[in-house]
Amino acid sequence: MDFLSGEILCIDKPLGWTSFDAVKRVRGALTRRLGVRKLKVGHAGTLDPLATGVMIVCTGRATKRIEELQAGVKEYIATIALGATTPSFDLETEIDATYPTDHITREEVEKVLRSFTGTIQQVPPAFSACKVDGKRAYKSARAGVEVELKPRTLVIDEIELLEYAPESITVRVVCSKGTYIRALARDIGAALASGAHLTALRRTRVGDIGIADCVSVDRAADIIASVPVEYPDWYEGTRKA
Repeated sequence: MDFLSGEILCIDKPLGWTSFDAVKRVRGALTRRLGVRKLKVGHAGTLDPLATGVMIVCTGRATKRIEELQAGVKEYIATIALGATTPSFDLETEIDATYPTDHITREEVEKVLRSFTGTIQQVPPAFSACKVDGKRAYKSARAGVEVELKPRTLVIDEIELLEYAPESITVRVVCSKGTYIRALARDIGAALASGAHLTALRRTRVGDIGIADCVSVDRAADIIASVPVEYPDWYEGTRKA
């Protein structure tokens, strides 16, 4: 594998890690193995710390493919708690309101899910990396400052109800780039005349890359440590002394 010229690593991001944490670990393993001070490493599609699953990491010249790769259709498995909301629409923040759920049935859930397929408008979460007046929205939200985000047009190709219980549902979602599953949970709760928030999220596919194609961060570091070190003729980077 030629990480300097460019390689693509498919990582199964662990729970609690930011996408930057995963990239930092890969970059550190690469710079140590290659004996270089700097190396381009980036990722195609951010995952929240409370989400796990497919994350594509690109090195060297392969970073030029990031935009292409992150444009691929995404698939998620999401668990959504019904009857309560949080400011962040997930478990990052505490419950701020509760709602009745006695009126919610499996049939009603399936009907509501169908209403979200196709081209829809979605307002991103305030606790997100979207920029408002040049500042990341989550920074303002965490400081208690109200932010106003504009709706975005996106496409939900499929929503499948996998599990149903009065207090929660698990769904499979196939969607376009830019979809916030946390915001989808919020909107599903509102459409059910109740409230909802995301309690678990796993990205199972990005384009043609699925979980089966991914390795753990530790395994990726082991792979990097075992590859032969090669420097292409064009490489002019600074090596460590």
